[in-house]
Amino acid sequence: MTVFGCRSCDATLTVPVSRVALPVHADQKYGNRPGSLAPALEPGTFAVNPLPSGPPWRRWAELEPGEAEALGWYAPRIRISAGPVGQVLLAPGDVRGAVIDPALVSDSACCGIDGGEPNMVCATCGTPVAIRIDDCGLRQAVWLAPLTTHVIGDDLGPHPVLDWADLIDHRPGIPPSEPGGGWHPMWAAAAGAALAHLLATSGGEPIVIPDHQVADVFRPTLDRLAGPGRTGPERTLVLAGPGLPDADGDLALIPQHPQTGELWPVAPPVRPVPLAWDAWRHLAFHRAPKPVGRSVPIPPEAPLALLPGPRFEPDGQIFLSVLARLPEVGQPWLRAIYDRGRPYSYTFHVF
Repeated sequence: MTVFGCRSCDATLTVPVSRVALPVHADQKYGNRPGSLAPALEPGTFAVNPLPSGPPWRRWAELEPGEAEALGWYAPRIRISAGPVGQVLLAPGDVRGAVIDPALVSDSACCGIDGGEPNMVCATCGTPVAIRIDDCGLRQAVWLAPLTTHVIGDDLGPHPVLDWADLIDHRPGIPPSEPGGGWHPMWAAAAGAALAHLLATSGGEPIVIPDHQVADVFRPTLDRLAGPGRTGPERTLVLAGPGLPDADGDLALIPQHPQTGELWPVAPPVRPVPLAWDAWRHLAFHRAPKPVGRSVPIPPEAPLALLPGPRFEPDGQIFLSVLARLPEVGQPWLRAIYDRGRPYSYTFHVF
């Protein structure tokens, strides 16, 4: 188990938690409906952000040559963090011994609490230790500040690491639609991140997607972004991973292990395209049941219903953020797609 505490007084700040990979939807903003989104992590787990976070913030125009690349950015943003790495994400219910300080709560939020700096303090000594987020359209979260918190106990946690076979049995994935019929925010985030990797890996060449369900997720947006008339050899995108045959395409949509962050290996020259486990698992093994009572059989090549509608929209902000961290975004054709999203202004549109 891992337990975090206050760096100033060593007071305990969390229940025992197990480390998992930082999910792509960790800081997702989805829509503008009342109420916050579900926490990014399940109870009893934590994830570490390996990238800089929080102040000081640097405006893009003020950066020295090479400074953005050193911080992991390859395309312009409004501003980027040059703060410390190692911010820890927790489900809010796993926090103990820390309280919200009204004097530290930002007034920039809408319906709840948001902020780029700590708004929770250690209940024992008053040191600012965490950021609590529960504003509308944002993931409920607590982010521990890396400079004022540290690990005070580290051992096997409550969630043992599963191998790939156990993941298939015990983590069946998440359906693309919510109970109310709308799109699940996790799917929008997962598809946005995978789409950035897919474009970067494709080299701008046409992409063929034989699997109807995978095509339902990616084909419409690919066509809108890259447009028709692309030249060059066609590259085939196939599903690959545990429980599936070896990849027989040029590009392989592979799962990322939700606990370790490990990517399913594929042999060159196949090029991997990572996708969050919960979306990959559903695409790889879920098939809609055939209608009952049909006198005419459905041919195997007929498309099967996967998506709830209306038209699926990957998360554009996550797409741009992931794309900006890939060196391939420097290719002129891909930079043009990135620039259409206006990621370095206060307006936003990409799809």
